Amino acid sequence: MGVALITPFKEDDSVDYEALLRLVDYQLQNGTDFLCVLGTTAETPTLTKEEKDKIKRLIIERVNGRIPILLGVSSNCTRTVVETLKNDDMTGVDAVLVAVPYYNKPSQEGIYQHYKAIAEATDLPWFFITCRDVPV
Repeated sequence: MGVALITPFKEDDSVDYEALLRLVDYQLQNGTDFLCVLGTTAETPTLTKEEKDKIKRLIIERVNGRIPILLGVSSNCTRTVVETLKNDDMTGVDAVLVAVPYYNKPSQEGIYQHYKAIAEATDLPWFFITCRDVPV
């Protein structure tokens, strides 16, 4: 059983890193098989690059290889996903999760080209998700 982590926030709209680590600890103590970090339920459109990097680093450190980490790297821009995969440190990441570009509503060929570029950008296993209004 995998768990898609949320991103908890404080009253001032900053990320509550302490609460996030408590959530991670709870999952580790209760038999979760893997964590999905920065997936589509993690409020990623509202996070800065710096916040995403800190969340990823903190969770990888806390998990310390005890269970696999599936890292969300979705964007409606293929180039952004490819640059993330090529340039970010993926140490401690076991696989990546990539959504079909949202808002753009790509054609079948566009979806194929998106995932082809991703496959060429990383050796990590990757999983894709689609939205109901995007044909696959």
